[in-house]
Amino acid sequence: MAAIPAEAPAPGPLPPSMEQPRRRRPCALLSFAAARDRFLRHRFLSAGLRPFSVRLPSPAGTSTVVHLWASPRPARRPVLLLHGFGASATWQWAPYLRSLLTAGLDPIVPDLLFFGASSSTLPDRSETFQARTIKAAMDGMGVRRFAVVGVSYGGFVGYRIAAMYPEAVEQVVLVSSGVCLDEQDLAAGLFPVADVGEAAELLVPRRPAEVRRLVKLTFVRPPPIMPSCFLRDYINVMGSDHIQEKTELLFALINDRKLSDLPKISQPTLIIWGEQDQVFPMELAHRLERSVWCFPLIVNSRLMYQTHLSIAEL
Repeated sequence: MAAIPAEAPAPGPLPPSMEQPRRRRPCALLSFAAARDRFLRHRFLSAGLRPFSVRLPSPAGTSTVVHLWASPRPARRPVLLLHGFGASATWQWAPYLRSLLTAGLDPIVPDLLFFGASSSTLPDRSETFQARTIKAAMDGMGVRRFAVVGVSYGGFVGYRIAAMYPEAVEQVVLVSSGVCLDEQDLAAGLFPVADVGEAAELLVPRRPAEVRRLVKLTFVRPPPIMPSCFLRDYINVMGSDHIQEKTELLFALINDRKLSDLPKISQPTLIIWGEQDQVFPMELAHRLERSVWCFPLIVNSRLMYQTHLSIAEL
């Protein structure tokens, strides 16, 4: 896989280019969130992964770029890791890299569009567009067959990749991902929010109080003290980009969603769920279990604890 400078011209699809170190704003030097972000990037680097940018073919006047982490060496057992509605892929997956590598897997870890350093000027916000984009990035990296692991929103995208490209996806792992939800579930009271607008306020927080609510819903044991200064710092450094686009992603995901329209996938599938999940309740896990060919459902109060072991055993 040849790495080229990001500014080098090339006809058609550009090969993946090795990224240069990102420049930080001066105020970021005093930021806890920025320091945490640098630490997580260092963990990826120390695990042997490197940042790449894959520029995808786009209509004239538009641009779509997928940022991802991967080994510069050819992947032998590639596994595509798709993050949830968080800041970036590094914040989601850094704690699990060593275990995945020890299991003999080759992680490929992209930022989904409008998270981290991935972006697009095209107007499509559907999970189908996310799936096409990530698959094109995998093609750009020269990876033709792979396993997929998706957490939360990443599971929606991973499921769609498996449905659209069955010849490329070998196995699927879905972690607390409510792909079987129906828009009517919100009005029926299945979720802690009543409509898509409230869901956007929860998952795209703009104020410390909204971050506190999200943390309390997503952690079994949330921190007892969450100072507003730290939460505001996190929002400013990691959560202030692409707010409008992320909100549009949620509207595209939920509006007019019908369980009857969900395509079937044929790949061996493992479902992992948090026993006390309040964002995607257990009802959705059982609904998904009835909809796909899968291994026995794993219910885990610590949610991500067994994920790397389960992938290795597929």
